Amino acid sequence: MGRDVPALVFTRDDRRQFRNKMHTCLDVFARMLREARFDFERPQVGLEIELNLVDDDAEPAMRGSDVLEAIADPSWSSELGRFNLEIDIGPRPLVAGRPDSWEQEIRDALNHAEVQAAAVGAHLLMIGILPTLELKDVGLAALSENPRYHLLNEQIFSARGEDLLISIDGVERLRTYADTITPEAACTSTQFHLQVAPHDFADHWNAAQAIAGVQVALAANSPFLFAKELWRETRIPLFEQATDTRPDEIKVQGVRPRVWFGERWITSVFDLFEENVRYFPPLLPLCEEEDPLETLASGGIPGLAELTLHNGTVYRWNRPVYAVVDGVPHLRVENRVLPAGPTVADVLSNGAFYYGLVRALVDEDRPVWTRMSFSAAEENLHAAARHGIDAQLYWPGMGEVPATELVLRRLLPLADRGLERLGMDAARREPLLGVIEQRCVSGRNGAVWQSEMFHHIHDIDHADRHQALRRMTQQYIEYMHMNAPAHIWPVE
Repeated sequence: MGRDVPALVFTRDDRRQFRNKMHTCLDVFARMLREARFDFERPQVGLEIELNLVDDDAEPAMRGSDVLEAIADPSWSSELGRFNLEIDIGPRPLVAGRPDSWEQEIRDALNHAEVQAAAVGAHLLMIGILPTLELKDVGLAALSENPRYHLLNEQIFSARGEDLLISIDGVERLRTYADTITPEAACTSTQFHLQVAPHDFADHWNAAQAIAGVQVALAANSPFLFAKELWRETRIPLFEQATDTRPDEIKVQGVRPRVWFGERWITSVFDLFEENVRYFPPLLPLCEEEDPLETLASGGIPGLAELTLHNGTVYRWNRPVYAVVDGVPHLRVENRVLPAGPTVADVLSNGAFYYGLVRALVDEDRPVWTRMSFSAAEENLHAAARHGIDAQLYWPGMGEVPATELVLRRLLPLADRGLERLGMDAARREPLLGVIEQRCVSGRNGAVWQSEMFHHIHDIDHADRHQALRRMTQQYIEYMHMNAPAHIWPVE
């Protein structure tokens, strides 16, 4: 959400002022786009990873603040739940340094944090949803101490006027109610950032939307929630439901959800910020003192605080980001569809595939989004979340095909070409994309391994359900630290 906020009660005047400031920010943003005031000469990539905290028995550990204090590094921050943390890996050019420099930087940071966490009785786990998490673990007491999350919780339930229904039909069926937004904390993700020029933003966002389903199919890693086996990437429907401000009567009127794929291809980044202001009431109407018009008129760069705060409460799977760094503004696409883990090797292979494929699709003479309906891209996302690497996905010129066939025949060569154009040599590209290739050949990813390992322990060893999930999670942690890609993990 971008910043800490105090605990407040909002008045009608607060909401009116905030809405006015958002419209002013939107006008200023439009002017900045016209006047080409953005930095895009040195495009950067970035990465955020959300992690779970577990104890020695692989059960959720509500030790977020203690672990954060022990790590004592500004790259780490709290997340929604007391059993979550997030690391922000600093921005860098995609091909900077030695071939393994980015991987080593991430592994060093995670290993250091693990040592500090272990000293206070917790361990770090990269996984889409913690398999041992139970409904009793996500009550109000599990909500992070950070005041912004308590305020967000109050505002969402004030807008809804009733408890949240979480209903997911998959391998098994889950139907339960929640009286806080804490179930959202079960969703831990990997977020790839890509800095782009304003005039190129729409093409990059459209490309990212077009491949969201493919990404999820390849990287699904969240098959369990509250001891139920549901979708291969259960994180997708859970996140959509756990932050929904709409009661049923509002849904049927066509009001848009705050976790939103979108509804159209865009022609400018302005389209997305304008949609935010037009469609979504503010949840956190907090105004800053800065007058963006005055700042711009005096030659400064406005922070557009109200516009960016509001943007942080509209949960697009590919989110636009406006930021000012060292007095210079820039734009980023924040890709949010992927789960965390299973390993750093898997994460970086997912990133290489994403960055390379987006670049290749942007460079095509006839872009895929001119040949594919927006609804087809959204349907791909949900088919991939439900079925994972076994999903059937639509692609122009191929029709509906297995995700693995689509990747091997069409998209993997494109990703390779895109990475080459981004300046990555073959010695770097081949091992990264080789992980994606072998996932497709083997039909295995994190979700497949979790399901198979659980059933091996539960059905063959006859352990009870929670014990099987706990033992599977302990084995997952061991393999995660080995950093071998999940498609080669054994089930034994």
